[in-house]
Amino acid sequence: MYLPLLIPFLLFTTLYAIPFTIIKKETDSINFPTLLVIGGIHGNEPGSYFAAAILSRYYDIQEGNLWIIPDLNRPSIRQNSRGINGDMNRKFADIDLDDADIEAIQEIQKIITEAQVGLVLNLHDGHGFYRKQHLNTIFNPNSWGQTCVIDQGVLDTVHPFGNLNEIASKVSIELNNALIEDHHFFDVRNTNTRFDDEAMKHSLTYFAVSHNKPAFAIETSKNLPTLHHKIFYQLHAIESYMKLMRIKYTRTFDLNLNSIQRLVEEHEGVTINNNIYLNLNDLKNTLSFIPLQSDRNQFTFSHPLGSVEKKNEQYHIFIGNQKISTLIPSYHSKEFCSDTVKIMVDGQIKEIPFASDFSVTADFKIINDTINTRVNIIGFTPKGVKSESNIRVELKDLDSKYSIDNAHKSYRVEFYQESRFCGMVLAHFK
Repeated sequence: MYLPLLIPFLLFTTLYAIPFTIIKKETDSINFPTLLVIGGIHGNEPGSYFAAAILSRYYDIQEGNLWIIPDLNRPSIRQNSRGINGDMNRKFADIDLDDADIEAIQEIQKIITEAQVGLVLNLHDGHGFYRKQHLNTIFNPNSWGQTCVIDQGVLDTVHPFGNLNEIASKVSIELNNALIEDHHFFDVRNTNTRFDDEAMKHSLTYFAVSHNKPAFAIETSKNLPTLHHKIFYQLHAIESYMKLMRIKYTRTFDLNLNSIQRLVEEHEGVTINNNIYLNLNDLKNTLSFIPLQSDRNQFTFSHPLGSVEKKNEQYHIFIGNQKISTLIPSYHSKEFCSDTVKIMVDGQIKEIPFASDFSVTADFKIINDTINTRVNIIGFTPKGVKSESNIRVELKDLDSKYSIDNAHKSYRVEFYQESRFCGMVLAHFK
């Protein structure tokens, strides 16, 4: 039986509770070692963190244990930067106490060294296509793309997954049996870190190996034609490691480029302060007069790569490195009015909670008999009306420039008591 343990994707604009997201999918943490998959250590390698996000959203674990960290370097992901505070993957041997990455480094080190973690997989996108012989600037021994990277051939201690070279070779073979183009083939790259690569001694995988944890990096090529190609190979590699660790799983999609493209474009939604909901699919680039609190606004994303950055009194909404929208606030104090609102939708009365949406075919009417509660349907401007409740509203009655989506089908319905904001629902016309 699959019993997922999920740390929710809960973010704060003023203070983040944790520096990254962790999703735990566990069935038997005693008898099965855990596979730890890490994406986003470098913020300009989207194949790594979107693959980890898809893994967390669309894979179910029937047997075994899987932990996923899709956004290890969340601030750099938002900026599409390798590392806004320097290279995070060169801070695992030592780090200054005043380094902005120190909390993330210390937290991930604790997780890597937990007893039940049996194998660590660090996801990357690397330059070029690795070849043992120099062919040109793209295909050469100094390239990292399309490699299964190990720090040494075997672990220093006996471990069921301690033969790193053998495991990486098997995974490379499986990947090469699923190539989209022949020149995408994978090979093992052994950095022989202890003796040959001083920089890699500061890396995440070498930290793991130094603590007797089998660790591998998967590097898909930045020179692959699309993001979907990178994710395709990352997921194939992850599935190979799950097979190795006897992790049984199902996924809700066929592993091909078209399916992956569809999943990457599914942004889902965000709930703000438990009283506002925005569907992030097809959201306009900018939304004005969003009723927020003056501080400590709480954003809860249903997508694991969802995050928010407050800058110059604007709130920038991201999914990974993709900026979805900018919210320009209108500040209001929060008022508790009720748990639900009553709406007549296409002739039927419904009770709808705040921070939700409802679909409309023909028309809707907000039913409100409370004198103190004012209804504001954004984009609806009847003359001489203080509260826009108990009025039948059709799509043609709404000004399209006030819709929240580019298709001009979704509109905000807001509830107030005097100047205090109660909550909002979204009306979505089919």
